[in-house]
Amino acid sequence: MASKAKTNDRRARIEQMRRAELARERRNRIITISISTVVVAGLVGFGAFVLNRESEKKEQAEVAAKSPVTGEKTWDAKKLGRKHVPPASYPMKPPVGGDHHEAWMNCDGDVYDKAIPDMHAVHSLEHGAVWVTYNDKAPAADVKKLKDKVGKTSYTLMSPVKDQAGAIMLSAWGKQVTVDGADDPRVDQFFTKYVQGPQTPEKGAVCTGGMGA
Repeated sequence: MASKAKTNDRRARIEQMRRAELARERRNRIITISISTVVVAGLVGFGAFVLNRESEKKEQAEVAAKSPVTGEKTWDAKKLGRKHVPPASYPMKPPVGGDHHEAWMNCDGDVYDKAIPDMHAVHSLEHGAVWVTYNDKAPAADVKKLKDKVGKTSYTLMSPVKDQAGAIMLSAWGKQVTVDGADDPRVDQFFTKYVQGPQTPEKGAVCTGGMGA
């Protein structure tokens, strides 16, 4: 009888341990499913947030592209010559278009610390580049910020133009604006609107392989 009782106790303990193990497995499954649900929900939420941000950025870019740039000067693109006739002279400073040299200045985010020939820069504008220029009156901090921006943006170039009217000016083919500084919102607007913008005579033409390489 004593042996039978011990056997029954052992079976009872084994059954208790089995039940405890099953309960622990159920708890682990519930925790795993809960964590997975939270993670998936977080990823879905983050994905929706990213998509919304991208959608907002796209809408802002579209609005900027359609809105006029305050203080912008415009020249009739049809009246700006496009022949390769070096040397060339221009009625505005910096030039925004006209006959130019057959070789363009590299404009793949290129920053030039010295003045560059107008006739090469104009060819870059024909390819859809935005040309950022500055003179001695431009604050050093603004010049640095603009150099950083240009350096990160394809189809742009930057150089000093000592005798230009404004301290900081932005030019595209047939377009030009003088801005108050690197943080002037018109800088981003001008870039958004005119880097490979609708004013570009030779859209898609390269900005590498030219002068300044």
